[in-house]
Amino acid sequence: MDWLLFQLADSAFPTGGFAHSSGLEAAWQQGEISKENGLRKFAVATLWQTGHSFLPMLGAAHKRPEDIDELDRFCDVFLSNPVANRASRIQGRALLSTCERCFPLPDLKELSLRVREQRLCRHNAPLCGAIFRKLGVNLDDSQELCLYIILRGVVSAGVRLGIVGPHEAQQIQFSCYAELNRVLDCCGGLTLDGLAQTAPLLDLFQSTHDRLYSRLFQS
Repeated sequence: MDWLLFQLADSAFPTGGFAHSSGLEAAWQQGEISKENGLRKFAVATLWQTGHSFLPMLGAAHKRPEDIDELDRFCDVFLSNPVANRASRIQGRALLSTCERCFPLPDLKELSLRVREQRLCRHNAPLCGAIFRKLGVNLDDSQELCLYIILRGVVSAGVRLGIVGPHEAQQIQFSCYAELNRVLDCCGGLTLDGLAQTAPLLDLFQSTHDRLYSRLFQS
């Protein structure tokens, strides 16, 4: 299982996550992000936002993958920000397609067929839960994996945008590991009743992404 987790977390695993900045690009262009300290604050806020919004949906789908249609529609309503909604769909579809091709398992094939037959939006959070359950990844590891990928994505986006250099980015990522544990301790057991938006400014920044004059990322 450790080898599978390493593979899923590897930047070479083609899920398209690096095409998205989680709103960092819009915040940076609007002058809301300073250098190293500003990037770290943004990363921490993103982690808590993920803990209160992404993890409950992931957990629900991991526990009840048979309810993927209901959970996908629920996620579509929750993501009222059109940029975030579109990014979630793109990443969810990329994850499902990649896992189906890389891991020829009957359970994954069945999940993919059901999603297509139901014409679901294929949002990222519920699909992560359902797919990781089908792959045999337990809930704790699934939550840790997704939080790590979110953190790595923000830090990597900071490098590509020129906010920090690669060494500074790694320092920021290392400094956030204690925060990852706090997010997991606080949010790991949340259900859909605990779903919340904890960083509305980040959501607002991301919603302006389509209006940027020039863009490096899709969102």
